[in-house]
Amino acid sequence: MGARAGGALRAALALGLLAAAQPGPAARQRREAELFLEKYGYFGELGTGTHSPAEFTEAVRDFQRVTHLPLSGVLDAPTLHQMALPRCGTGDGESHAAGAHRASATRRRRRTTQHGGRWYKRHLTYRVVNWPSYLPQHEVRLAVKAAFELWSNVSSLVFWEVQDGPADIRLTFFHGDHNDGLNNAFDGPGGALAHAFFPRRGEAHFDSAERWSLRSGKGRNLFVVVAHEVGHTLGLEHSPVKSALMSPYYKKLGKDFVLSWDDILAIQNLYGKPSKGLAIQLPGKVFTHFQDWSTDLYGGDRQQRSLSAYYCHSFFDAITADTDHNLYIFKGSHYWVVPASSNASDPQPLQTRWPGLPAGIDACAWSQLSRKFYFFKGGRCWCYTGSTLEAGFPQKCSARGLPRHPDTALYFQQLRHLVLFKGPKYFVVSEETLGVEPYYPRSLRDWEGLPPGTAGALTHRDGFIYFFRDDQYWQFDRAKLQVVATGKWATELPWMGCWDANGGQVLF
Repeated sequence: MGARAGGALRAALALGLLAAAQPGPAARQRREAELFLEKYGYFGELGTGTHSPAEFTEAVRDFQRVTHLPLSGVLDAPTLHQMALPRCGTGDGESHAAGAHRASATRRRRRTTQHGGRWYKRHLTYRVVNWPSYLPQHEVRLAVKAAFELWSNVSSLVFWEVQDGPADIRLTFFHGDHNDGLNNAFDGPGGALAHAFFPRRGEAHFDSAERWSLRSGKGRNLFVVVAHEVGHTLGLEHSPVKSALMSPYYKKLGKDFVLSWDDILAIQNLYGKPSKGLAIQLPGKVFTHFQDWSTDLYGGDRQQRSLSAYYCHSFFDAITADTDHNLYIFKGSHYWVVPASSNASDPQPLQTRWPGLPAGIDACAWSQLSRKFYFFKGGRCWCYTGSTLEAGFPQKCSARGLPRHPDTALYFQQLRHLVLFKGPKYFVVSEETLGVEPYYPRSLRDWEGLPPGTAGALTHRDGFIYFFRDDQYWQFDRAKLQVVATGKWATELPWMGCWDANGGQVLF
């Protein structure tokens, strides 16, 4: 055999031996899963050695318990898919142990104190060290402020921002390895989006390679991730409760509250309840879009008009109209007034007009009979004459049979009563007693064509009642007692304030 032929044979043999030495797909999957489970604390201390089949099976089962998968202990397709999803880079610690004992206060204390520790003061400062260049600084700061307020609203903690110098908690965006251990190096889009350190290091790090967003449905939601990581900086471990903000896989914003019962109990176990008043909770939909309404941050008439019509771009919490046909549109902690045949006002704080009214109301109705505003949130209600809260309010109206978290409130002229809508039912309510009238609630089928879950309603000067949900409206004929038209309110109803009354065009 010639030298060239012998060399080719040796090369072929070498390649064959090398291929034989490489692990197959199943072995690679197992090793990758083993590294994943090590990183997130399912084998106890971080290590690089192999583990026995029994240890590996138990670790997989613990992970499946935390992520609410069938407890097979087998590295099946759903388990591998779950491991590949974007998540928090902080280890799961005791959350897998707590999964089998969710209702145990002992386990919850273990989750929050054994590993996390806590701050031994109630007033904490925070600082946003840097932020993605493609996001406006003021919007990032607004989202971070809201994330901290989630926790201060339900505990005794108080936070305030410092823009330079030292701070108790620091939020920083990094790329790749950033000198806090190779295990914490960021891996680009997907994978671990962020991680944080427990008290009293007080740091939260975010992967700058992610496409962060402060808008609903675009990119990674920065607000949710910041709120989760802030929880870690306060001493909270991951939660085994699927709906919890502190679940290792970041929750999606919806109509439910951002914080679950497990989040609230965990933070209150560390720092106690709010020192004044009740815990305040807001639904996730309040936080799907961040925009600073401060007029000094923007210039030009066109930009200011766009700010005035901000609610036109998404949804609102409630809407009503008074006898002078002024519309009142509510969203979060602000409201707008839209006079007849005019543009929307600038956003105004609720507390300025109606002192004591919480943000994120469920429903509102202005009564043509008493000329009073009625607001509803949770199981409570408020009544104002002008800007003055009536004596005896707020009241726990759910105790009188009114629905908790009503979808919509309306003064119905034909009945000369308030009407509350909740899911597939409606309730007729007396203004004198704020109690439900006899023979109610009744089925929403009485309002032919009206869908459940509307967010607001008003009687317009054209004689029709308009119901709203998301970007849709339903025009209801009071004589026929049925829906007669539907469409997009922002572009089809000029009187909603989303048109420029002077220029005759849509504002967005």
